Amino acid sequence: MYTNQDIAIVILNWNGKALLEQFLPSVLNYSQRATVYVADNASTDGSIDFVRANFPEVKIIQNAENYGYAKGYNEALKDLSEDLLCLLNSDIEVTENWLNPIAEAFNSEGDVGIIQPKILDYNDKSKFEYAGAAGGFIDKYGYPYCRGRIFNHIEEDKGQYNDITDVFWASGACFFIKNSVFKNLDGFDESYFAHMEEVDLCWRAFNSNYKTKYVGKSIVYHVGGATLSNSNPQKTYLNFRNSLVTLVKNTDTNVFSKTLTRMVLDGIAGIRFLLLFKPIHLWAILKAHYSFYIQLNSTLKKRKVLPKRSNYFKIKSIVWSYFIKKNRTF
Repeated sequence: MYTNQDIAIVILNWNGKALLEQFLPSVLNYSQRATVYVADNASTDGSIDFVRANFPEVKIIQNAENYGYAKGYNEALKDLSEDLLCLLNSDIEVTENWLNPIAEAFNSEGDVGIIQPKILDYNDKSKFEYAGAAGGFIDKYGYPYCRGRIFNHIEEDKGQYNDITDVFWASGACFFIKNSVFKNLDGFDESYFAHMEEVDLCWRAFNSNYKTKYVGKSIVYHVGGATLSNSNPQKTYLNFRNSLVTLVKNTDTNVFSKTLTRMVLDGIAGIRFLLLFKPIHLWAILKAHYSFYIQLNSTLKKRKVLPKRSNYFKIKSIVWSYFIKKNRTF
């Protein structure tokens, strides 16, 4: 039976002294018996000296350089022995008793490998937060969306997602995973650097018959965009490139037709950016596709022989549903 004592809370940090100063106290106040780590990606802002001086109970893991999210966590987690790992963004405020429902959910079913809590917006706590909301799903062509957030439409929290339910992917902003599952799946794909690596990991978990769950009784508040805002073209580039890579690596059948359709849809998204006078984001999509072509051979080598499991998607095309049929909520 898992308890809070079995949980390692690992906060990946890169030059985030101000965020640690603001949000680390809530983690320590409400995570009794869990072990809290700060894994540092070679910061230069004195954040680790700050943690040592002000929060001596926090354990420090020092990475040799800024590895990004994927490799940063792979390096940080490889020697941890706790049964449950919580990968927590540094810009998250947790709430009282947030860990108890998570431990209970892991205890309820043996094939649950990954869990996400309810993620609300720190700046408007009545609404869900963009990065994860109430648990993620994916369409046939690899576009991710969430209960509580589809594209840029974000719902108010009215208790509609206070349940415990299976989802397809969990947000990397607050991501619980069994240590054994993380190691069995060989952790994150380090070629991602950042963005979509948690979707890839959850898809690989799905293909290995592990469940991902959402637990609405556990609540956290996320600032979002503290590291890279949604308006940043680098985020557009990483999301489009990594989403294509994830689709090719993990879909069960018809990989080439799905990828071609997806790239056409990306092209339409690029035209939309142009019409919105955001040509820099169109350029980011073009760069993403070029990078995808360059690494396509290595991506194909990562594919495994997969059973036909088309039930990975609930909606064939979230793009069609949202932009053509005007469905705005899950």
